[in-house]
Order: sequence, then structure tokens, then C-alpha cells
Amino acid sequence: MQRTILLRDPTRRPEPRALVQLLKPVTWFPPMWAFACGVVSSGVSVQDHLGVVLLGVLLAGPLVCGASQIVNDWFDRHVDAINEPHRPIPSGRVPGAWGLYYAILWSGLSLWVGYLLGPWVFGATLVGMALAWAYSAPPFRLKLNGWWGNAAVGFSYEGLAWVTGAAVMIGGDMPDARILALAVLYSLGAHGIMTLNDFKAIDGDLQMGVRSIPAQLGAPRAARVACWTMALPQVVVIALLIHWERPVHALLVGALLLLQFAAMRRLLRDPRRFAPWYNATGVTLYVLGMLASAFAVRATLGGAM
Repeated sequence: MQRTILLRDPTRRPEPRALVQLLKPVTWFPPMWAFACGVVSSGVSVQDHLGVVLLGVLLAGPLVCGASQIVNDWFDRHVDAINEPHRPIPSGRVPGAWGLYYAILWSGLSLWVGYLLGPWVFGATLVGMALAWAYSAPPFRLKLNGWWGNAAVGFSYEGLAWVTGAAVMIGGDMPDARILALAVLYSLGAHGIMTLNDFKAIDGDLQMGVRSIPAQLGAPRAARVACWTMALPQVVVIALLIHWERPVHALLVGALLLLQFAAMRRLLRDPRRFAPWYNATGVTLYVLGMLASAFAVRATLGGAM
């Protein structure tokens, strides 16, 4: 009863600390890393564009990613009231409809900053915000199906952030086709990473009717799908790097992929047990390959190493 009163009391105001918690700073790293890869791949000196780079980092992490976290918590508030009542919205620390207002405000702020950074950045921001709302909000609720939900998150966190990083360095225009190719490929691979994140919630997903890939396929098959999904795009990246005459970078990405294969063998022995371990090891190797690929494109575009 007390929690219901807190949620509905129109005189209450949200706690500042709870508003920060809704942004979930721990989730900002993936899009900020992809943004950095986009900056590197552009071939443009960071020193000459430090202001827009900092604004772009703010856009990729605290703004767009933060907005997606607020949206998700608002539309999950009823489930969270049962499973995680300590969260800011169900606990009443962000009462009433303040969570919805906050989500709308932060989404609008993200779009405004994206607009300031140029047409391609604005376009990427618009798509990212659309995916964030479609992921969590009805009628789409992409998160209820792992195939669609993981794709939305992968393209938002990796591909769109990468394109944004490259676009801000070239005045907001369309990045080179090689940059777009890498952004798409690493987004596809991120689908597998998102599948691994779902292993920790298999039992809850089965009870709640959430069709995550591990819930649909079972842990062993889902782990194999995740491994193939992460590996195949990297094989294509290696082939592209060889085609672009960057053999050293191709060798480096290949070596990182071989180390991932070794980690995958352990993951497949017991996916539910080793998925968190793989997220700390194999995924690190994956994102290092992203950076190596970004430097390869930078070199082909004539940027300084």
C-alpha cells in the first residue's frame, strides 16, 4: 500500500540520485567504445575536432544509451515492482509519471544534440531513439523476442554509434562505405553478445513468457548460435581487410578471433555457467578487434596511425 501511495502522490518529486540511477552509467561503455571506433576509422585528427568528439561521446553514452535505459525501466515498471521493487520507479523514488516525462525529455535532448552535429548524426540518433522505444514500448516490445530485440540493441549500441563517431569527424556527412561496412558487420556480431547476456535470465524469461533466444532454443543450441553469430562477421571483416590491403590488421583481427574460438570451447561446455566469464574475456577480444579494424580503415583513408 505504501508503495502504491508513493507512486501516485502528485506532490512528490523524484530524487536526483534516482534519476542518475535510471541512466545506468554502467551500460554506456559499448556505444561509447563503438563511437570511439568510428572516430578512429574516420581518418581525421581528433585534436582538430575535440569539441565535437566530446559532444559525440556525450550523445552516444549518457544521452542516447541513457534514454534507452529510462524508457526500458518505465515500461518494465510493473514487472520490476514484483521482481526488483528496489529500482527507482517501483520503489517510488521516481514517483507518478515522472519516469515517462524523464524518458521523453531525455529522448528529445538526444535528438537535439544529434541535430546539432549534422544530418547523418541526426539520422543515426533518430533511428537509435526509434529502436529504443520500439524495444521497450508497446505495441512493438521487441525485447519480448530475442531475435528482434537483440538486433535492435546490437545496431543501436554498435553500428549507429560507430557511424555517429565517423560522421561527427567529417562534418556530419555520410561516412566512407568501408566504415559503414564495418559498422554493419560488428552490429551483426553484437547480436550474439546480446544472446549471451540473456543466459542469466533463462528461468525468469520462461516464467514470464519472454522469448529470448536461450529460452527458445535452450542453452546449448543458443550458445552455438551466439558463437557463430559473433564469429562469422569477423571472418568477413578479415576478408575485407585483406582486400583493402591491410594484411597486418587482418592478421591481428584473425589472432583475436582464434583466441575467441578457444574461449568459445569453454563456453560451449557449460553455457549457463560460463556465459558471464565469456562476456569478460571473449567479448573483450571482440571489441579489441573492432578497434584494430577501425585503425585499418583509418590507414586506408590516409589518416595517421
